[in-house]
Amino acid sequence: MDIAGAGIFIISTLIGLFVLLLMLRFLLRLAKADYYNPISQGIVSITNPVVKPVSLAVPSLGRFDLPTLLVAILVQFIGLMVTMALYGYPFFSLLYLGWAMVGVVSLVLNIYFFALIIVVIASWIAPNTGHPVLSLATQITEPLCGPARRLIPPMGGLDLSVMFVIMGLILLEEYLLVPPLAAILRVQSGLMIGL
Repeated sequence: MDIAGAGIFIISTLIGLFVLLLMLRFLLRLAKADYYNPISQGIVSITNPVVKPVSLAVPSLGRFDLPTLLVAILVQFIGLMVTMALYGYPFFSLLYLGWAMVGVVSLVLNIYFFALIIVVIASWIAPNTGHPVLSLATQITEPLCGPARRLIPPMGGLDLSVMFVIMGLILLEEYLLVPPLAAILRVQSGLMIGL
């Protein structure tokens, strides 16, 4: 059994899940999502011990939760340093900071993509349901879907704007944004959630 491989798996999974929660917190605030939703409350309570001290020193910029974003990048950076050290590479490199930023950008695009998929499937299966997950997914994606809906209004009850938003997210994730950044920074794939 490969002990280093098991350690890398555990570290990358735990760090990835925590960064996922941090980015959900960031996007919930950016979208002005329901703070009193039980899922929002859970995300805030889990991430508060790390975000709250940083927010005392770094202010938010309106809805842009800068402390949470900085903590997400820092946690991703620390996770990458530990992972790379376990692989036998140098513990510290500023290149890892760039990798962490690319990972966070990729994770945000993935969150939007899967939230849109949840909204689309729920609209077919259980329209107008008040489930907390569906409510938050709708609120998170509305800043993307609202402008798209103004450009492409629903036709006969069919909202095609969501399809174009999903296509845009895939283009950014697979071709236009993440791959060029990853190539410039020589990002190693599979080291973190999002890449």
